[in-house]
Amino acid sequence: MNCDILVIGCGPAGLSAASYAARAGYDVIALDSLAPGGQLLYIDEIENYPGLESKSGYALAESFEKQAVLFGAKIEFAEAKSIEKRDKLFIVKTGDGEIEAKAVILATGARHRHLGVPGEDEYQGRGVSYCATCDGPFFRDRIIAVVGGGDTALTDALYLSKLGKEVHLIHRRDQFRGQKALEDRVRAKENIILHLGKNIKSVNGDGRNVKSLTLSDDTELQADALFVFVGIIPNSELVNGFAELEGGFVKTDEKMCTSVPGLFAAGDVRTTSFRQVVTAAGDGALAAHQADEYIQNL
Repeated sequence: MNCDILVIGCGPAGLSAASYAARAGYDVIALDSLAPGGQLLYIDEIENYPGLESKSGYALAESFEKQAVLFGAKIEFAEAKSIEKRDKLFIVKTGDGEIEAKAVILATGARHRHLGVPGEDEYQGRGVSYCATCDGPFFRDRIIAVVGGGDTALTDALYLSKLGKEVHLIHRRDQFRGQKALEDRVRAKENIILHLGKNIKSVNGDGRNVKSLTLSDDTELQADALFVFVGIIPNSELVNGFAELEGGFVKTDEKMCTSVPGLFAAGDVRTTSFRQVVTAAGDGALAAHQADEYIQNL
């Protein structure tokens, strides 16, 4: 199977890249091992995407996919197993055979590190969240719990303290790993309550929504939401040893170019300071533009 541009990953970054590349007249294959949409499929409601008052993650993913297909991109379902470059062509092996492409856009995203406790997966999207800016506004004037001890946990606890009645910040160590300036701001917030040296044993609910958490000292903490910030894991295994990584993420410049000419990365899999649907879509558009320039100069 041959194409001009192969997009690996069909989340917001991948589908945006596929749309822009196909609209520019290229033969585009967008490859994913699961359903198109990526992490959008796990978001119950999105209200901070420009131009949309409110839309479910599934509905937005469907819109992305329809637009990409409308412009001529072909969606294929297979897992990319390996990637190499022979002369000026990329060869990507999948479970269904090989795909040759002049340029590749890696948009495989990242997965949130989970706590692995009972109730976490059951209540994901129903009180358990991994994105404060996405879901925080749904819990205005409610009791919110945050778990984590790094910069993200501290920053998002401060953000959520503007929305929630109480924010309970839980960290398994006695000291935070984040910046001292952030910690000082957290400690100064009257509605942020610290629970240091404790873990979460289980997430409890009524079958529909989160109601409480059981902590490692067996106390039960009332909470309407749990925001988990214990790290993310980039889905960069495909290019490990092929392209330069930084902390597991694919290292790119501001034009989405990687260390391998003709290989671009977009969205959560790349080194970036802000991971949102809108930024992923922008990454995808820019990666497609750069792939166009690369092919033009072959």
